[in-house]
Amino acid sequence: MISKKQLEQLKPFEARSIIEELRKGSVPADDVTVFTVGRENWLKFIEDDLDHYIAKGGAKVRFISGDYGDGKTHFMSVISNMAKQKGFAVSFVVLTREVPIHKFEMVYQSIVRQLDALQTSQDSKTSEAPETGIRNLLARWTGSLTEIGELPGTLRNLPGMNINFANGLIGLLNNCLVPLAVGETEEERAVARETLFHWFEGGKIAKRELKPFGIFEVLSKANSKHFLNSLIVFLRYLGYNGLILLMDELETVIAHSASVRNAAYENVRLIIDNTEHAEYLHAFFSIIPDVLLSEKGFRSYDALWSRVRSIGEGKRINYRGVLIDLHRTPLKTGEMIDLGGCLRHIHEISYRWQAEDSAGDELIKKICTNQKKMGLLSEVRLFIKQIIRILDMAEQGENTQDLDLAEHIIASQQEMDQEKTEQLQPKWDS
Repeated sequence: MISKKQLEQLKPFEARSIIEELRKGSVPADDVTVFTVGRENWLKFIEDDLDHYIAKGGAKVRFISGDYGDGKTHFMSVISNMAKQKGFAVSFVVLTREVPIHKFEMVYQSIVRQLDALQTSQDSKTSEAPETGIRNLLARWTGSLTEIGELPGTLRNLPGMNINFANGLIGLLNNCLVPLAVGETEEERAVARETLFHWFEGGKIAKRELKPFGIFEVLSKANSKHFLNSLIVFLRYLGYNGLILLMDELETVIAHSASVRNAAYENVRLIIDNTEHAEYLHAFFSIIPDVLLSEKGFRSYDALWSRVRSIGEGKRINYRGVLIDLHRTPLKTGEMIDLGGCLRHIHEISYRWQAEDSAGDELIKKICTNQKKMGLLSEVRLFIKQIIRILDMAEQGENTQDLDLAEHIIASQQEMDQEKTEQLQPKWDS
């Protein structure tokens, strides 16, 4: 949990932005540390994996399971933040209509376009926060160089580097660093550079346009493993510890037709296979329990089910296992109360009032007790919605002693049910 000193540094606009995002049911990615409470065991073992396995050349796939409101997306944001601080490149992909898991090329394109990492000394000389995406990573890298030197040979000889990927990098170096030839224009260079960037992003390009660069393949399922491995090799060359893939909202595939589900599950299997044949790579998928239990879930596709059927079978929690079960490891009452106090303080800063006078610790404890009594303590999002709703009313002069907490929990549940219905509606083209 963030310290009181860090909270005090929040400006009213920043605090209000956090509150407004929470109203919508999400946590701002830049503020995940504010709300990181509980889950210490899961995070401890993930951190151990990153430090002592993935950063040393290991590869792994894990599934983050939880019901709507259990905090899966927030937990993935915490992993993303941790990984970047440890020197990994991260790609956080939300599977939506625009990024349908049953269309592999579009998923890969999103992976490289969402590529995010703190800068290393190799890929940039500036101290500004880097923009995301492989295009910006490549632009920073070429912009940090003054001459080509021995780089072509170095890149081609990197262990695991695909020749097409290496030639694409060399093509960019020539484009950016070699002086214009006689009769060549800046416009022609810009067109060639755009062709290369588009290829690195997994775009479809005619092979005749790629031939001058020594590139003879475009992205496909068949060569995706080579593309992904080469990307990781290049990231390692730049000084990153590896690549962390975070794939959110996989559960929405259940709402689709059998043909779409089968295509989606085949691509999940492909990503698992690609990960297991890679190095310095950790992939996470977020799911709801139905993905493992429902007849429309993983079990409906034999090629995938044969790979994952054993996950989550044990009655005891295995913090090193493939399944990260957030629903079976809810926050404790004390942790929820700490979270409530944090929310109260942010609300105070946001609206410039003394929240503790009207909504003290006893009220937060009552909200926890009421939610626990109804068997809903694990639903962190429900708790957050209740706290904000009650703080709003208290700030507007409502006497919190007269509040019907059961009424408020029902109202918050109705909001969440509506959000869940909208989230689980089919969003992908069939």
